[in-house]
Order: sequence, then structure tokens, then C-alpha cells
Amino acid sequence: MILITGAAGYIGSQCALNFSINKYDDIVIFDNLSTGHIETVKKLQEINPKIQFIKGDLKNKEEISNVFNQYKIDAVIHFAALSQVGESVINPSLYYSNNVIGTINLLNSMVENNVLKIVFSSTAATYGEPEYIPIDENHPQNPINPYGNTKLIIEKVMDDFDKAYNLKSVRLRYFNVIGADEQTRVGEWHNPETHLVPNILKSVFKNDVKFKIFGDDYDTKDGTCIRDYVDVIDLCDAHLLALEYLKKYNKTDVFNLGTQEGQSVKEIFNISQDVTNQKIEYEIVEKRLGDPKILLANSLKARSVLNWQPKRTTFDSIKNAFEWEKSLNDKLKASN
Repeated sequence: MILITGAAGYIGSQCALNFSINKYDDIVIFDNLSTGHIETVKKLQEINPKIQFIKGDLKNKEEISNVFNQYKIDAVIHFAALSQVGESVINPSLYYSNNVIGTINLLNSMVENNVLKIVFSSTAATYGEPEYIPIDENHPQNPINPYGNTKLIIEKVMDDFDKAYNLKSVRLRYFNVIGADEQTRVGEWHNPETHLVPNILKSVFKNDVKFKIFGDDYDTKDGTCIRDYVDVIDLCDAHLLALEYLKKYNKTDVFNLGTQEGQSVKEIFNISQDVTNQKIEYEIVEKRLGDPKILLANSLKARSVLNWQPKRTTFDSIKNAFEWEKSLNDKLKASN
């Protein structure tokens, strides 16, 4: 049985769906629903009735311990975390207590119950300002915000738990995740929404919104920042492969997940216009402090060691995300 923390959220729900499709159908979801949605859990249970849902908070030691007492867990896929960079700067205490202490509680429960395999949702934010491009797994890790710090601390804690307790982890460092399930069963649903692609697509339903592009004088092909956008389904395929890697080799490791192909902010706007067949308005404003001009993954290690291959184009990802936004907009209108 697989425990997936945070599976009421965006990436976690997609992975729960993918695991179900790929015959890991004995799943326990543990989520406090602070940023996830019970509607998402119900949709997953409709698809796979064997999914069990426990509402609980990793900051509560007893609540997570009870899960291991109640179910025979074989491995953990850990997504549960707060992830808004700006919020982490304003309220770092919230992020350290939720992300770091919550994860330590989870790891302690795993060790106490002899569950010694975990796939961890880490982030390219652990690298900080890039010293070279593309960024490989050996790039120095110098986060520039509390969110990135929490993820790096957790990686170091996992190293110590490996040495002390033989708890093996695979850490997956994501770059920019986009897209949605191809059948609009699950997708990105944040409130407030801070990510570029869903906010662009939401403008189709909100005509009074004009988006801000932060700077157009970077030393790039069109003056706007370039990022590495990876499809959420491809990303979840990597989690399946990471679990198989743990089962086969019982070895702690780390992998970047990105396409190695960057797109600029303006290019994302143009692709979104092609997908929606609508003109999307934006305005150019001042650069944000700390925004690197280019963030690009070197994901050769994931491709060679895990045999992971991102398959979906940025157009595919944005098309799936737009179909999800349409279904979500209809759902929210019906509930009002």
C-alpha cells in the first residue's frame, strides 16, 4: 500500500491518478485540505474506489502515526507542503513549521514502523541563483527564499535519516510544472493562483484582468525570462519510475525534472493565445528582484538512470490546462 501525502493538491492528485492507472491502486491519501480540495479526493475515489482518505496534518504527530498503525504502508510519496515563495518570505515561521517539522514527523513515523522508502517532492528553488545553465544535480544549493530553504533542509534531514536509520529517499527537483489530466479529471486549483499558465488561461473568463510581465529587457531572445516548463503527467511518470528505482536498488538519490528546453514568458503567452484562440492582454512592468533571466534543467540523469522521458509539448500541456480551466469554471459557476 502506498501513502501519498498532499494528494488533494495539484501534483499529488495527478500522481494518485497515475499510480491508480498503473496498478498501484491500494493508496492512502493523507491531506489537511488547507490548499487541496475534498472534491479532488472524491473524484479520485470515484475513479479508484480502493483509495482511502485520511484528513490529517503532518504537524500532528499522533495523526500521522495513526495512519501507519491503521494501514500496512510499503512506501511514501510525499507532496504535502506549502509552496508560495512570496508567502514564505512574509511568513517564514509558517513554512518552517509546516514543511520541515511536518516532514520530520512523517519520517519519524516511517522509521518507527519500518517503512524505509520515500519519494520526495523537492524543487529547483534549492539551487537559488544559477551559477551555470543548464542546472545539473551537482549545482551548488543556495536557496534565496524560505520556501527553497525548507526543501533543502528536508533533503539534508533525509541524508541523515539514511545514515542513521537506513531510510532511503529519491528527491525529485521540479522546475516549472504545467498542464492537467488529459481527461480533465484533476488539475491545478489554487486560491489564490500564483502560477503563470493558469492565470493566463483564467483571463478567458475574466475580461477585466490584464497580466503583468515583469521586465522585457533581459538578455534573452525576446527580453523576457526563460523557464523550463515540464508537464504534470510526465512529472508523475517520474514518480512511478522513482519508486521502482527505490524498490530495485534501495538507494538514496536525486534527480532534476525538466525538459531542457526553455520558453520565454512571451512565448507562453503566444502559445496560450493559440490554444484559446483569443488575444490575451498584458502589460510590461518593472523586473522583480531575484528573478534570474534563465532557469533551465539538465535532466540527463533522470533520462539515463530512471529511463524517464518527457513526452508532452508545451502546447499539449497548455491545451490540457485550458480544458481543465473550462471544466473548473463550469464547476465553480454551478456551485454559486
